[in-house]
Amino acid sequence: MTSQQLPLALRWPRRQRFEHFHAAGNAAAVEALRAAAASADAPWVFMAGPLGSGRTHLLIAACQAAIDAGRTAQYLPLAVLRGPRAEAIRGMAGSDVLAIDDLDSVAGEADAEHALFDTFNRYRAEGCTLLFAASAAPSSVGIALPDLRSRLGSLTQVLLKPMDDAERRHVLREHAKGRSIELDDTVLDWLFAHHARDLGALLDLLDTLDRATLAAQRRVTVPFLRNLLKQM
Repeated sequence: MTSQQLPLALRWPRRQRFEHFHAAGNAAAVEALRAAAASADAPWVFMAGPLGSGRTHLLIAACQAAIDAGRTAQYLPLAVLRGPRAEAIRGMAGSDVLAIDDLDSVAGEADAEHALFDTFNRYRAEGCTLLFAASAAPSSVGIALPDLRSRLGSLTQVLLKPMDDAERRHVLREHAKGRSIELDDTVLDWLFAHHARDLGALLDLLDTLDRATLAAQRRVTVPFLRNLLKQM
């Protein structure tokens, strides 16, 4: 399975790998996903966590780990699909691992729920692997179809704990240090007050900062950062 075969022509960013995930209190989730990605005999995983907790990062990391283990993998982001989502779900077939993101976005959508139920049964019968991610556990995410809710509830459940600001600052500083960028407390205070705090968004901004500081030959200050964000 090549990146050209991903739904919506999505790519798997190099940063979204297990080795780039800062596990903190989520080591058990990482290990469960690693196992499921590598072997059809490992338990399937349902991962719950709030926005910014790393759900998408881990699902994509699992897809890449599956490929590294000689399996095929697909990633299906339900929240960004347009048109009949039931058709898109039913169209996902032929891979050893299917990672389904944003399950809560189809909660209560009867056709999509039935498509997920059928996909669950098909993958189980074929000895393949399903991985799920949502904002909450199966019992709380709003799935209306009882049989689907029951099957999801039978999976290995992992709850992601988001990083706190101190952990995000530390990770951002370490990544910046590797690029010879200095982020002092004043800059970080301003950044955390005026920009999205999830780690993915912060690291994307760091990429932009890296290019901007090299082009301008300037260190990062609050005025420099403020002007950069206005341009973005």
